[in-house]
Amino acid sequence: MKKCLVTGCSGFIGSHLADFLIDKGLAVVGTTFEDSSTVDHIRGKTTLVDCDFRDKDNVTEVVRQANPDYVFHLAAQSLVLPSWEDAENTFKANIFGTLHLLEAIKNRGINPAIVVACSSAEYGLTSKDEIPIKESKEFRPVSPYGVSKIGTDYLAYLYWKVHDVHVIRMRPFNVTGPRKLFDATSDFARGIVEIERGHKQSLQVGNLESVRDILDIRDAVRAIWLLAERGIPGEAYNICSGKGYRIAQVLEQLISLSKVKIDVRRSDEKLRPLDESVYIGDNSKLCGLGWKPLIPLEQTLRDTLDYWRNKP
Repeated sequence: MKKCLVTGCSGFIGSHLADFLIDKGLAVVGTTFEDSSTVDHIRGKTTLVDCDFRDKDNVTEVVRQANPDYVFHLAAQSLVLPSWEDAENTFKANIFGTLHLLEAIKNRGINPAIVVACSSAEYGLTSKDEIPIKESKEFRPVSPYGVSKIGTDYLAYLYWKVHDVHVIRMRPFNVTGPRKLFDATSDFARGIVEIERGHKQSLQVGNLESVRDILDIRDAVRAIWLLAERGIPGEAYNICSGKGYRIAQVLEQLISLSKVKIDVRRSDEKLRPLDESVYIGDNSKLCGLGWKPLIPLEQTLRDTLDYWRNKP
């Protein structure tokens, strides 16, 4: 049985990817850090190990124990706002964490297919003529998180170029769905459910005029597996729907699915120091491998609402 190492297994993408891999009959070793309640449902179906990727020895031991055929590196500090508050920790987790993993794999003398999670945040400031965003676009990051992911990206490329490590880089745009935390879609859905339950009076929102590329998590994990199987080592691939949605449109659709009237209030606390107005990815390179998005936005929103409704 082929073995997969999923770092950041207790995160949003990691937990869904673990579900997908287990359903395919693959053995999964997943790393967790601090809260791991998102993987309670797969305990007994996978091997879960605690790992702090800032700790080189910890990472080396996990790679030794897992001895994987596939590696999906998702462990990261993945939030934009906290990266402004603690840029140093973001760089340590994202850049040094990736370095420790690639070094451990190289030094062990194994050659698994590795998919490293980079980010669309690397692209940053974007002009109208650069939309949809291709993988070749110049990086102009607008947050410490985006800068840290450029470091991750370049490390992955370097280890392929110099050490012939089988690394594929993925750059996800806005991926959402059940279990997601801290993005507009999940915040809206969670807030609506709290209002339905009588726990809140209004929904606090930030910038509703932004246009974002939104992809369902289930389409995303299919893409990630496809990259491990068919992706070209050294290459980068956008993971995105290729469609742009105004955040106001997303909110309107969620409100139309709610069971009560929703009072919407603007909150400056929800605004980022810098933000991109239109952010849509070009997925033609990924589609060239035989992938296409299948789940419509309405289903994603409905399933996300139902997820929060079913939470105690």
